Amino acid sequence: MVDLKELQKEVMRNKLEKGFNTKNLALDFCRAHEELSEAFSKHNRNQPGVAEEFADVMIFILGMCETMDFDLEKELNRKIEINKKRKYRKEKSPEGEDVFIRIKTPEDP
Repeated sequence: MVDLKELQKEVMRNKLEKGFNTKNLALDFCRAHEELSEAFSKHNRNQPGVAEEFADVMIFILGMCETMDFDLEKELNRKIEINKKRKYRKEKSPEGEDVFIRIKTPEDP
């Protein structure tokens, strides 16, 4: 299993070593979004390199988590457990596609 906390530290070591941004979080949010958009564009055009763009997104996310002192692995595990317990109902969109609507409960408002 991958140790995300160690990956966070490795991303930060590389950023510091290469002189990349480590202070401007807004810039890193924008760059992560940019990389995700590149992945979408490649996917839409049936071009190779989508997984590499996803890796770039994760590098930005791991770096931001390290900067903000978040334990991404812990947060992912916590959120996966929350999602397992959520209830959804299936409806149809105006175009006839299945849409899943979360049912809010007192335990999960």
